[in-house]
Amino acid sequence: AEQLVESGGGLVQAGGSLRLSCAASGYTNSPYCLGWFRQAPGKEREGVALIDTAGETYLDSVKGRFTISMENDKNRLYLQMNSLKPEDTATYYCAVDTVHTTWCSSAYPQHYTGMNYWGKGTLVTISS
Repeated sequence: AEQLVESGGGLVQAGGSLRLSCAASGYTNSPYCLGWFRQAPGKEREGVALIDTAGETYLDSVKGRFTISMENDKNRLYLQMNSLKPEDTATYYCAVDTVHTTWCSSAYPQHYTGMNYWGKGTLVTISS
């Protein structure tokens, strides 16, 4: 019933920008937390940014370069990525938490767990 679909990935040169979008549908419960995660080949998945109604939190390596935002109805999630680096190359996933009742914006996103719905991902490739 729940579906998340990412878009906006692609190939961009280092220093460039991309804006990722995530369209959500089929919620039975409104999400408490929404976020973006990424996984590079041969590496573990890591949280990039999280957002709830209280605020946002970011992975240290993207702080100041990436901005997460959402529509008021929580059916659209965005990740604005500026000053991109080759190290940002990965498949990016959006995810939501509709189960937990606490906010995530005070947590560090890198190893955050608790998301119960995931998109299929969109590939971001940064050339040097």
